[in-house]
Amino acid sequence: MNIGMIAHDAKKKLMQNFCIAYRGILSKHSLYATGTTGRLIEEVTNLSVHKFLAGHLGGEQQLGSQIEHNQIDLVIYLRDPISPKSHEPDVNNIFQLCDKHNIPLATNLATAELLIKALDRGDLDWRELFKT
Repeated sequence: MNIGMIAHDAKKKLMQNFCIAYRGILSKHSLYATGTTGRLIEEVTNLSVHKFLAGHLGGEQQLGSQIEHNQIDLVIYLRDPISPKSHEPDVNNIFQLCDKHNIPLATNLATAELLIKALDRGDLDWRELFKT
């Protein structure tokens, strides 16, 4: 499955730790991430990550396009709810696209862990039925 990953600056270390902890599961799937997040994931896990532009430079829009074309099966978006972002419309666009296309979306560590464990159990295999 294709997993989209985004982390705001304050959550990048958390994303790295998440990817270290679930490296075994993530290694069985294709990873897509905004530029800096992808690079940081690769540095600590040696996993291969397809990197888009940095989020604020259009990476979130590139990931959104993949979602729009039903090419992403799961999104982990560790966001910082405390510090508003100047590109907040892009953030909300990801949420709307996931809702529109029934893409499972985690915005915090607890939900990310639930989804990654469900992915490993095969609970998200239904996504294969929606691929074109």
